[in-house]
Amino acid sequence: MTSATKTIDERQAAHPRDVRGYDTQALRQDFLIERIFVPGEVALTYSHYDRMIVGGAMPAAKPLTLDPFPPTGTPFFLARRELGVINLGGAGSVSVDGERFDLPSLDALYVGLGAKDVSFASADPADPAKFYLTSAPAHREAKHQLIRKDDANTIHLGSAETSNKRTIRQYIMPNSTGTNQLVMGMTALEPGSVWNSMPCHTHTRRMEAYLYFNLDPAHRVFHFMGEPQQTRHLLVANEQAVISPNWSIHCGCGTSNYSFVWAMAGDNVEFTDMDAAPVETLR
Repeated sequence: MTSATKTIDERQAAHPRDVRGYDTQALRQDFLIERIFVPGEVALTYSHYDRMIVGGAMPAAKPLTLDPFPPTGTPFFLARRELGVINLGGAGSVSVDGERFDLPSLDALYVGLGAKDVSFASADPADPAKFYLTSAPAHREAKHQLIRKDDANTIHLGSAETSNKRTIRQYIMPNSTGTNQLVMGMTALEPGSVWNSMPCHTHTRRMEAYLYFNLDPAHRVFHFMGEPQQTRHLLVANEQAVISPNWSIHCGCGTSNYSFVWAMAGDNVEFTDMDAAPVETLR
């Protein structure tokens, strides 16, 4: 196996009062993660919003291991954490303490607190797996669980008239995996639809991370963030992620349709726990 964990970045939390004065470069430095999938590496970003870790593992000919991560100060990665994995690339597998889980594209895996040896492999190096990883602190053990795309709780929302016809798949949820605080799922917009999470909202009791994918390289998503009366935006390319603070709205509009993985951590794991920010109140 290849030990190839690489800490790309560590992001401090920012007060919304300070973010009001950020220019484009400062916004991108604090909230946009531009490199998620790096061939032959486990690439991770540590956020001080609810201690969420966001990253990717892209194994080639050799498997990659999830090594101890210096920002957590623990002897192994999941000593005090849980992990969510969704494969966005070619077929692959994840091994957890000797137990192998095969993950074709768009299948997910929940790995509970205490797992010591975690590794990632691609079935075909010419078509590598792209394992998207999110991790949050955990206080109790929960069993590892494979969640197939077709078994995820599926919700259809929106309409063509409002350009937001989309399908939500809830993979890691408290009523299905026994998660501590990590909640994770995926949203796919249909052709002709470009808006997500509109009307938007904030999560006072938790943060969220968005990874945008299935977006043509020539296209972009305008990700809207900031306080409801102090909105800002980030231009996001394919397979880039956004850190969304508890005080920030989070919604987006693309120059074409796209998909995104959402992951949340914090005090409340209820999917519907949100504070609405109606369109007419935004500034």
